[in-house]
Amino acid sequence: MRHTTFRQLEIFEAIARLGSFTRAAEELHLTQPTISMQMKKLADAVGVPLIEQVGKKIYLTEAGRELAQAAREVFDVLERYEAAVAERRGLKKGRLSLMVITTASYFAPRLLGEFARRYPGIEVALSVTNRERVLASIAENLQDLYFLGQPPEELVDVVAIPFMENPLVVVAAPDHPLARRRNIPLQRLAGEPWLMREAGSGTRKALERRFAEEGLTPNVRMELGANEAIKQAILAGLGISVLSRHSLVLHPPGQFAILDVEGFPIRRQWYAVYPAGRKLTPVTRTFLDFLRAYGRSHDAGAH
Repeated sequence: MRHTTFRQLEIFEAIARLGSFTRAAEELHLTQPTISMQMKKLADAVGVPLIEQVGKKIYLTEAGRELAQAAREVFDVLERYEAAVAERRGLKKGRLSLMVITTASYFAPRLLGEFARRYPGIEVALSVTNRERVLASIAENLQDLYFLGQPPEELVDVVAIPFMENPLVVVAAPDHPLARRRNIPLQRLAGEPWLMREAGSGTRKALERRFAEEGLTPNVRMELGANEAIKQAILAGLGISVLSRHSLVLHPPGQFAILDVEGFPIRRQWYAVYPAGRKLTPVTRTFLDFLRAYGRSHDAGAH
């Protein structure tokens, strides 16, 4: 087998697949005498007959069937390799359009910066908006990829890939009376004034589900459309809220108190989402691989 050539395997695989010397010769643009000569050399190299001819029909011997399977596996591996090389060539230049919900804006630029350093020829466009607009964009298949804090229940035919933890914590002003309490029952917080994102927000839905599990309803004092507005309201003593821990990473330690509440943090994931029918570009597929690796290396920092 050491003296078997790649061309001989290619010819044999075509004969095995097409069941004909003539059709294999046509497919490979070779003459039939060339096909016959190469198959004789291959059989001599293997040491056993690979093909039997009965009348005008040809059949593979057991050794021939095994070699045909091995040849297909070799070609499959080479095709995957060629595809990987093509993708790497494609990543010398390209474009990635990403739309994320506002909470993801606390880590998405840093994540994209790392990706851009690795692939400096890639042009990246980042849009930050609320969940409702993200869902509308997904429905119209406008961007390459989207970041959401939970898979879109409102939409079918989407792919949602978890890539990093997104723990939700209860946040209060540092001088809040409960700031130094431990194991605070959720019922104790039901009467507290809550600062909430708009209806439809994934963070708000997660909090309302947690309260509903205990038969409780949060006392909503104020609705605000952005996490930064909620933080300012917390510091002004207007109430408490639930936020992604990622939204606090840029603040100095001690600026906010994370309350020790039973059942918190709520363990969630960040998801990379795209319409199921969208054909992913090499850049997008590479970015998804990058996301998974990034998430594994950064999950420890989310606790």
